[in-house]
Amino acid sequence: MTTDKVAGTTYQEEKLHHTPWIEKYRPKKLDDIASQDHAVKVLKQQVSTGNLPHMLFYGPPGTGKTSTILALAKQLYGPNLYKSRVLELNASDERGISIVREKIKNFAKLTVSNPSEEDLKNYPCPPYKIIILDEADSMTNDAQSALRRTMETYANITRFALVCNYITRIIDPLASRCSKFRFKSLNNENSLNRLKFIAKEENLYLDTSGGPESDDEVLNEVLRISNGDLRKAITYLQSASKLSTSLKLENGNAETNVGVITKASIRETAGILPDTLISQMISIIKRKDEEKLIQIVDDIILSGWSTQQLIDQLHEQLIMDDTISSLTKNKIAIILFDTDKKLNIGTDEHIQLLNLVLQVSKVM
Repeated sequence: MTTDKVAGTTYQEEKLHHTPWIEKYRPKKLDDIASQDHAVKVLKQQVSTGNLPHMLFYGPPGTGKTSTILALAKQLYGPNLYKSRVLELNASDERGISIVREKIKNFAKLTVSNPSEEDLKNYPCPPYKIIILDEADSMTNDAQSALRRTMETYANITRFALVCNYITRIIDPLASRCSKFRFKSLNNENSLNRLKFIAKEENLYLDTSGGPESDDEVLNEVLRISNGDLRKAITYLQSASKLSTSLKLENGNAETNVGVITKASIRETAGILPDTLISQMISIIKRKDEEKLIQIVDDIILSGWSTQQLIDQLHEQLIMDDTISSLTKNKIAIILFDTDKKLNIGTDEHIQLLNLVLQVSKVM
C-alpha cells in the first residue's frame, strides 16, 4: 500500500516537473488572478450567490481571461464534478455551424446530475453546466448566429462563457446576451510579483551582480519584452532558465550547480537583436554605404534573426532619435509599415529587409 502511495506521489511530481510553467502556475482559484480586480470582484459575488449569467471575456492575449473562467469553474464544481459539468472548446477545435448544432447543442441540453453530499458541502455546485468557447472571435458568423438560439433555449441548465481578443468580431445579438468583462494589460507590479513567485518556486537565481534590485531588473526586462502578456513572460522565463549560465553554490558541505538568469539570456531567448548590431546598422544607413548595408543584411539573415523583430527595434531607435527631423521620421515610418505589411502576407524576408534599409538610407 505504502509503495503504491509513494510511487503515485513520485509519478505526480515527475508529471509536474515536465509541465510547462504556464500550466503549472495557472491560477487555481479567483484569488490567484493577478490584477483584473473589477472582474474578479464581480465574479466572486456571483460565485457566492451561485447564479451566473452568460459571460463574455475580452482583452489582449495573456491577461488571464481563460485562467479566470477555469478558476471560476473549479471553484463552482470542485474536481469531481468539473469534467461532467464543463465543456471547453478552443480555436483549434472545429467550431463551424455543424459543431454548434451537434456537439454544443447536445451538451447544452443534457440534464444536470445531482451532486454528492461531499461536493455539495465543499462547493456551491449550482444546477447548470458551463460551456467555455475560447477564442470565440475565430468562429464564423453563421456559427455565432446558430449559437444564439442555443443560448436562449437551454439557459436554465447551461451557461456560456465566450473568451475573445477582439469583441468587435462577436456579432451584436450574441454580445448583447452576455455580461461583459474587459481584461486590460497587466500592470508591472502584479506581473512582477507573479514572476517573483515563480522564480522562487523554481529556485531560479537571477543576476545579482548589482545587488537585490538587479533581480527586479532581470524580471522587468522580461515584462518589457513581453508587452503586458504574462503568458509570454512566463514562457520566456522558463526558456531562459535552460540557457542560464552555471554558478556553484555551497549547500552545507556540498557544492551545487545552479543556473543564473541574466538580462542577456532573456534577450537571447526572446530573439532580441543586440543593441550594438542595431547601432551599427543605423550608422551604416546614415553613411549610405550600400556595399556594407548589403553585407550586414546578409549577416543578419544568415544568423537567423527575425526581420519582424528587427523592424520593431529599428522603429524604436529611429523614431525616438531627436537628431532626425519629423518629416524624415514620417517617411521612415511609412517604409517600416509597408515592409511590415508585406512580411505579414508572406513575402521573402531577405528581399524585404534589403529593400527596407536601402529605402531608409535614401530618405535620411
